[in-house]
Amino acid sequence: MDHYLDIRLEPDPEFPAPTLMGALVSKLHRALVELGANDIGISLPEHERYPPLGATLRLHGSVSRLQALMEIQWLKGMRDHVTLDGIKPVPADVTHRVVRRRQYKTNPERLRRRRMRRHNESYEEAARRIPDAVERQVTTPYVVVRSRSSGQAFALFIEHGDCQDAPVTGVFSTYGLSKEATVPWF
Repeated sequence: MDHYLDIRLEPDPEFPAPTLMGALVSKLHRALVELGANDIGISLPEHERYPPLGATLRLHGSVSRLQALMEIQWLKGMRDHVTLDGIKPVPADVTHRVVRRRQYKTNPERLRRRRMRRHNESYEEAARRIPDAVERQVTTPYVVVRSRSSGQAFALFIEHGDCQDAPVTGVFSTYGLSKEATVPWF
């Protein structure tokens, strides 16, 4: 993770930034699947200053892998909506953090249906065991993406872990997220 590439969303009067970010992450997902890449990570460097997501998607990896990604023209259809800064080396003396997918089980209706299937219970019994009070508000930033394998749209919650001094190596998903591997944070 010695290089990075910033992809910045341009303001658009027709599409809000979260919609464009979702489309961008969906396109990146398809490209990472096509490349079979598990060595490219992402971060949202502006998510704390400009909630919920900011306007910049930062890709992290080696210069050769980032070049290979950009050679497959995965940004087709998004070029009018983004600006690329080019591949650059990561600055010296940066911190690192895990950027991972966070999944929540917050919808009581979905939890009840699941319980009904798994325990062969009636709706009334499941509702008694899972009250409406289990629902909670989630503040983690997310993008709405479409899965390449299932075609289903879903909310992909993206959580930035605590900053740490040393990098941790590991693999990344086809969304550029990891449970343990870190990306440079600056």
